Amino acid sequence: MKKNRKDRSTSNDRGGPHSEHAQFVLVGQPNCGKSTLFNEVAGYRSVTSNFPGATVTYMRSHVRLFERTYDVVDLPGTYSLTSLDDADRETQHYLLTQHVDVLVNVMDASLLSRSLELTLQLMELEIPMILCLNMIDEAERKGIEIDTDRLSEKLGIPVVTTIASKGRGVRELFEKAVTLVGSLRKPRHIRGSRDVELVIAVLNRMLKSASDLEIPFSKHLLATKLLEGDPYFEGVLRDSRPDLIDAVSECKKKLGQSRGKPSDEVIGAERHQLSMSIFEEVSVIRKPVRSWRDRVDNVLMHDQWGYVFLVLILVLFFNLVFRLGAVAEAPLVRVFENLTLSLGRRIGTETISASIVIYMIQGIGGGIAIVLPYLFPFLIGLAALEDIGYLPRVAFLMDAFMHKIGLHGKALIPGVLGYGCNVPAVMATRILESRRDRFIASLIASMVPCAARMTIIFGLVGYYLGGNAALAIYVLNMFVIALSGALFSRLLPEVTPGMVLEIPAYQAPRFKMIVMKSWIRLKDFIIIAWPLLIVGSVILGMAQHFNLTGTINRLLSPITALLGLPGEVGMTLVFGVLRKELSMLMLFQALGTNDVLTVMTRGQVLVFTIFVVFYIPCLATMGVLVKQVRAKAMMLITGFTFVLALIMGLAARAVAWLIW
Repeated sequence: MKKNRKDRSTSNDRGGPHSEHAQFVLVGQPNCGKSTLFNEVAGYRSVTSNFPGATVTYMRSHVRLFERTYDVVDLPGTYSLTSLDDADRETQHYLLTQHVDVLVNVMDASLLSRSLELTLQLMELEIPMILCLNMIDEAERKGIEIDTDRLSEKLGIPVVTTIASKGRGVRELFEKAVTLVGSLRKPRHIRGSRDVELVIAVLNRMLKSASDLEIPFSKHLLATKLLEGDPYFEGVLRDSRPDLIDAVSECKKKLGQSRGKPSDEVIGAERHQLSMSIFEEVSVIRKPVRSWRDRVDNVLMHDQWGYVFLVLILVLFFNLVFRLGAVAEAPLVRVFENLTLSLGRRIGTETISASIVIYMIQGIGGGIAIVLPYLFPFLIGLAALEDIGYLPRVAFLMDAFMHKIGLHGKALIPGVLGYGCNVPAVMATRILESRRDRFIASLIASMVPCAARMTIIFGLVGYYLGGNAALAIYVLNMFVIALSGALFSRLLPEVTPGMVLEIPAYQAPRFKMIVMKSWIRLKDFIIIAWPLLIVGSVILGMAQHFNLTGTINRLLSPITALLGLPGEVGMTLVFGVLRKELSMLMLFQALGTNDVLTVMTRGQVLVFTIFVVFYIPCLATMGVLVKQVRAKAMMLITGFTFVLALIMGLAARAVAWLIW
């Protein structure tokens, strides 16, 4: 199987992006392994996590399979075709309005009974479909034996078992999917209780008799979803045949009276009963294999020891990243210092062109010698923790703590994603239903120490004050985020549901996937931040060449003076708005040395780092904040974080005065 180019798409136009290729669409519940499967056939296109809810928009890729080109689409995880949040709506709208040749329903085989509820809904789309029982090894570990032939016969669709994280069964899955292209074979309808089927049939006949009711999906699906009270399908009927609304209400009333509860609950309960019935028919439950994973979770998820091990893991992680970065930074810095001095002697620094060359070299060197030594091991470690499955456990532990101060669990999911980058973290707040919750979650996500902020923490505090000092800032940041969230939770009171977080099984991380995941995140720095760094270095150099930095530093002197920082650092704060790590890299250039302690005290290094860490979000994050929570909320978050950074900077100055 050969991979080709990809396209991230969020088009909602009917028919979607035009393609001449047959289209395979991956759909399933969150954390079932869809994105891992997508990456196996499409090459590494998206950042996948062993964490539910990681995908919030769909991914498309052209893939060469068996001498032909196909489109493979990875839809956001969803539990139902009933839209509840933006990710659900994205999936629902795509399935109902776009052309799909083959539907690949990916499910966690260890959660077969629950996952079948979505499968039964997908079957009503009447699209050629294949069922992928992923994580079959996890099902076997839990003692679940699945008769795939019986399941295939029962559903009327092919069933293939896979372990996508290890690449097993993937080829067989797509070989089977290819045979379904152009096939007239559609999933069979699984009949439920007679009284429910009679009402659905009555409404189905009524809809079929409405010849002018043109919809791109089956009338049977429409009838079922209308009885569920799905707002999307009710809107379709209201726009096409509003005269049928009363008849639908009568059918809902009849169904409700037959069971003594609302019609939507009747349909939901019926689907659940069918799923359990199929599960019991095709599965045998044996004694689960108790493994080291269970014993590990008894410790890592313990209500007391879990926090102890969380701290220990963070201490080890931070010190390891710091030591690896420090080992690489010193020799790389010397290389670029010697190169700059050598070029300065050869071409001089008097002319503008010579100065530009020198400053470009400094910008390139800053990225290689100062950022990459810390950023790369940090991303590798973060990817490993994600793939192992530890981050959801961290979210679970922190959820209990956050509830005590007024925050709620679902907002933690974007927060956890923010440790890679704040931009996708803010985008992930769309999974929250409440506007108030999206605002608070966006505030939290924009304050989380992303990879760029972590580079500053490691490159300054870690390098000059030690790894434990860097960890202390990290913990302080978490504490301040919690208090900030609690403050806005009380200023904007609202009853918010708690978090139902699915804890995934531990998985052995694949080295290839860890490296590729780290690379896709590192590309953000290489493609976006590094060019900005080089350009910023040249701009700062030109400002120094023409004596403009003094004017800018004087304009920012109220801030630097208040924090007790050298006046020269004022200019660096401007660059921090573009990308956080630029503040640190421009600091070396503004001070004229890579040995910051020859110009600044330890206390000033601490103050500068804390101020920049809490400083206003970067430009890209502000842009996505406007899109997610609107301009007024973005300005409020920006203003709040600026004031907070000043307060934290002043507090750090007082602490530094006491210590040093």
